[in-house]
This record gives sequence, C-alpha cells and structure tokens, in this order.
Amino acid sequence: MATTSLVTGRVVPEKPKSTFFEKVKKQKELVLITIPFIVYFFIFNYLPLWGLTMAFQNYKPYKTFWEQEWVGFKHFQKLFTDPAFYRVLRNTLAMSLINLAFSFITAIIFALLLNEIPKKLYGFKRVVQTISYMPHFLSWIIVCGLVSTILSMDDGIVNNLLVALGLVKEKIHFLGKPEYFWWIVGFTNVWKSMGWNSIIYLAAITSIDPCLYEAAAIDGYGRFGRMWHITLPGIKSTIIVLLIMNAGWILNAGFEIQYILGSNGLVLDVSETIDIYVLKKGFAGTAGSGFAFGTAAGMFKTVCSAAILIICNKVSGWLGEERLV
Repeated sequence: MATTSLVTGRVVPEKPKSTFFEKVKKQKELVLITIPFIVYFFIFNYLPLWGLTMAFQNYKPYKTFWEQEWVGFKHFQKLFTDPAFYRVLRNTLAMSLINLAFSFITAIIFALLLNEIPKKLYGFKRVVQTISYMPHFLSWIIVCGLVSTILSMDDGIVNNLLVALGLVKEKIHFLGKPEYFWWIVGFTNVWKSMGWNSIIYLAAITSIDPCLYEAAAIDGYGRFGRMWHITLPGIKSTIIVLLIMNAGWILNAGFEIQYILGSNGLVLDVSETIDIYVLKKGFAGTAGSGFAFGTAAGMFKTVCSAAILIICNKVSGWLGEERLV
C-alpha cells in the first residue's frame, strides 16, 4: 500500500506495521519493569480465583480437590432463600450509596474551593491540603475510636454541645440508635477520604487552559460562574470515569467501621454488610461447610460488582460520555 503526499505529490510507500514481538523488543525496558507487577497480580489476584470452586462443592478441608463432593448451585439456592442475606444486602447498598454520594460530591467541592485560593495564599493552601490528606493514613481502628469518643454519652463533645446549646434535653446514644448508624458511617467515610479523593480532581483542574478563565472573567463571570462554566466542564471526563469505577464498588460498603461500631448488638440489624455476613457464614457450620456457603456469598458480590461496572461503562458510552475502554 502507498499514499500520495499532499505537499510534494510524490507517492510515499506505507511503512509496514510492527508485529507484537517487534513492539515488545523496542520497549523491552518497559516490559521488564512491568514483570514484577504482573507476577504480583497473578499470585495475589488471579491464582486465588481457583478457590471460587468451593462455592460449587460440599467443601471438606481434609479432602483434596479431586475428592470434594460437587453440589452445583446448592449453596446459591440456600443463599437466596436466607432472609438475613437480603437484610445485609439492603444495609450494604444503603451505606454504599450514602458513601458514594457524599464522598463523591464533597471531594469535587473541596477540590474546586482549593483551586480558587489565590497564589499569594499558596502556603495556606498547602497546609489545608496536608491536613485534609492526613485522615486517609489513619487506621480504621483509630478512626472508630475517635468516632466513639466524639459521640460518647459520657463525655462526648457532640452530646455536650447539643445539651449546652439547648437543642436536646437528654444526651443521645448515637451508636445505639439504628436510625443514625448509616449516616455516622457515611460522614466518617467523608472525613477520612475527602482530602485524598480530591487529589485526582486537583490534578485534572491543572490541565485546564488558563486563557479560558481569563476569557470568562472578561465576559463578567465571577468565581462561581467560572467554576460552573469552566472548571466543572473541564474535569467532566475525570468525574465520569471515577464515577464508573466507584460504581463497581457499590457492594463494598466496608467491613472495619461496621464491624467495630456495630458490634454492640443494638444496631446489628443495620450494621451488617455482605463482608461481615461472609465472615460469619464462612466460619459457621461443621467440617468446613460454612466455607463453601461464604464463598458463594462472596462470589455473588464479585459477579454483581463486575456486572454493575460493565453496565455503567456501556451506558456512559451510549450517552456519548467518557468510558473506561
């Protein structure tokens, strides 16, 4: 095949396309760098997938793989007829949607506000960013301890303020009332992840052409007008891609905070998530039968998460928006 140059009018022969192995040879340094990561993901992410076969077996730990009794979809039938499963599914979806909505929106707003800090206050901006990132590196055990102390009935700052301001007559047992638990988990996740999640949006904002802001200012737009008409459209693709990725985690509401704060028994009906359900069912039963049932529950969560991710990605493509692939 050959093409004609629009400049010289000469026929230029088309260069042969490089084969896969030729591309690998040209980029061998990059390939060598990725080998440790490929090995890591194969050992810790793909090799354990073999364990999903337990969901279709009457698993016995003392038997080899070839000696196991295959029972088909028996554990899945048991899972879908268990009333407790639908309760934990409700809790998981509710807390995931609260976390997604609040964490997503607050991270974008926080990034927009940080971006509007003038250059002369650059030091202040760095301090605020650093403080907002710090909770991300705290263990959930420490975070739960802080939440328990803040909401405590004995000497918790929240109850003390409410009583001092006359908003309530008696102190409230926040961690003992089911109607408060989901919101406590949601706001705790926001506090812990807001600063860290805003990093990507701040990076995306830096790629916006400053001339657009200057043109908007000349047209009479204020700060909020520039944020609405310039900044948000400029990071729209980033927002959509992250929303698609977060949608794939909709059934991962968490484990640590629900397990620690919900272990008092008063909020057990609203605190258990699928992860806690899998843990309890996995160690229940006799002779390892709980392992198979727990694996079936975990497999259901994984398949649903993958399906949600694929559907959201397809819908985004149909709407003409950004997509993962």
